[in-house]
Amino acid sequence: MGKRLASSFFLGVVVVLASVYYPVCGFMVTLLIVAGLYEFFYMVEKKGVKLFKLFGIVIGVLIPITIYFHFSIKEGWQFLFAVLGLFVLFVLEITKKETHQAVLSLSTTVFGIIYISWCFSFLIRVRQLPEGALLVAFLVVVTKSSDIGAYLWGRKYGRTPLLERISPKKSLEGAVGGFFTSLVVGVIFSFFIESIGFWEKFFLIIILAIISQLGDLFESLLKRDCQVKDSGKIFPGMGGVLDVIDSIIFTAPTFYLYVTMMKESLSLPVL
Repeated sequence: MGKRLASSFFLGVVVVLASVYYPVCGFMVTLLIVAGLYEFFYMVEKKGVKLFKLFGIVIGVLIPITIYFHFSIKEGWQFLFAVLGLFVLFVLEITKKETHQAVLSLSTTVFGIIYISWCFSFLIRVRQLPEGALLVAFLVVVTKSSDIGAYLWGRKYGRTPLLERISPKKSLEGAVGGFFTSLVVGVIFSFFIESIGFWEKFFLIIILAIISQLGDLFESLLKRDCQVKDSGKIFPGMGGVLDVIDSIIFTAPTFYLYVTMMKESLSLPVL
């Protein structure tokens, strides 16, 4: 618990700095993406699947960088870059010395880029919105309070397995406790957000509280399939980078798309 608290305090400081300072947000998101991709590729390779790690990390870094610097790419060019990326992957595959699990190798590399880099990069997009600093803090607080609540409630009251085949230690009581913890913390924090109506924020908090736990379960499924306990050991008491950002990977795009697509009437500009 002491190690977990120390790691939580460090990450809390990082979140505050990333929320307040836009360059810190871009740098930390990119750094976490690199570390997360490395952990993901390492876990999958333990199953004997040979991936294109360098290609995946390079593309994974380019995604948040282009978002950070507001590079506007038209739809036609996006399709062209996607095709070129797939072509490069195909060339890398056919030039390997051995042909082994080609489909898994290609598809898993692409999946890692989309799952970690593309989804987590939405944090930068959220930061670019008006009230971006508060919105990033709101998103992270609501998401992680669900994780913290689920851990504490599950540890004290957990009796009923949630999905034992995926994560034996997760309990139904912990999931319910995490949901309500996220709800209470989110409602309190929501009073600082002025660009979204209260009931819309309340509905959004419910969505984030649910999706954050689904994100955590999904990463647990990946670890179970790869037969690892933690994605890494970089954060004492908490595990690896993926263990920390797993829930935000799903809530970040959900939050951004809700605020922009479902709230078009606000006509929110970017920085």
